Amino acid sequence: MSNTRFDVIVIGVGTMGSAACWRLAHRGVRVLGIDRYDVPHTHGAHHGGSRVVRKAYFEHPDYVPLLHEAYRGWDELERDSGRTLLHRTGGLYMGRPDSEAIAGSLEAMHTHDLDHEELTREQVHERYPMFRLPEDFVGLIEPVTGFVEPEGAVAAMSELARQSGAELRYGEPVTTWSATSTGVTVQTQRDTYHADRLIVSAGAWSSVIGNACGKLGVDLVVTRQVFGWVTPRRPELFAIGTLPVWLIETGRGGQHYGMPMLPGQTSLKIALHHPGTPTDPDRVDRTTHPDDEATFRYVLRDHIPDADGPMVDMKTCLYTNSPDSHFVIDRHPDPAAHDRVIIACGFSGHGFKFAPAVGRALADLAADNRTDLPIDFLGVSRFK
Repeated sequence: MSNTRFDVIVIGVGTMGSAACWRLAHRGVRVLGIDRYDVPHTHGAHHGGSRVVRKAYFEHPDYVPLLHEAYRGWDELERDSGRTLLHRTGGLYMGRPDSEAIAGSLEAMHTHDLDHEELTREQVHERYPMFRLPEDFVGLIEPVTGFVEPEGAVAAMSELARQSGAELRYGEPVTTWSATSTGVTVQTQRDTYHADRLIVSAGAWSSVIGNACGKLGVDLVVTRQVFGWVTPRRPELFAIGTLPVWLIETGRGGQHYGMPMLPGQTSLKIALHHPGTPTDPDRVDRTTHPDDEATFRYVLRDHIPDADGPMVDMKTCLYTNSPDSHFVIDRHPDPAAHDRVIIACGFSGHGFKFAPAVGRALADLAADNRTDLPIDFLGVSRFK
């Protein structure tokens, strides 16, 4: 058994865990990151080749200051890693004026004075002829929208963490952890580790790992999500530089979205942002079915007919949904955690874009016991 002691241990080195390890190690904090899988992996939520990054946040305008920080963090990650990760394509949001995608985005744009352009249905058709919209739809343009390559981003954050001295141990499931007034102990299937602070960023396994020390007090629901790739009938309309990141709210539940094709790509990604079927993260049905394709095929047929080509591939990922679909970033509420344990969970399919900002907030809380980032609205106390 090892008695090696660290300043901070991070359980889960996926999206937020790798960001926390990067931020902590960069400060000179001695950090250990532990994950049950090799990283990056396809068992959770950080795979699929692309994740949208935007500032006009229809989910809640309070997220926008965190997105300013996240954009700075993506620039920093690209600079320090030497990788191109964020593709700024501009964003086109479409829906009825009172839809969440349009009304919510406009609220965030106006609240935070974000650069944008409002389009009529006719202007959308003139500028982006690949879309077919109902007569009562409108459009919004946000110039700073783009997409990040998630597997490359997680790998880059992990590599930079290692270069700054972090120890990352993969393929090592955590069995339990405990905290006292003097520190924390983490038990895995291989060893026992000790530290001053603990960050639990276990994604779909947050309920199991987070509840190791009493009750977290947040009912997290893990759902199975499916996204797919099709071969467009007219590929030239969907290349990067011609097609922006797009999002459409049809009124049938959630929002569909997609990214343009990078050079060399021949298939177009499409997905539905809406909680799917509840599942156990250890027993996910990874096989895709015709019903899965049906969740987005009608959008291609009705609204993007030039993209309505053969299905190339479909894959599954996981959402971890909090009761109000907002993130949870806070100290563990159980007194037995002695304020030494920090929880980051419930990122609900819209968290990846925040990774550099969340990583900084977690590092602040673990190293300094405070952060100046505006995360109070994401605290556990709102569920009480």
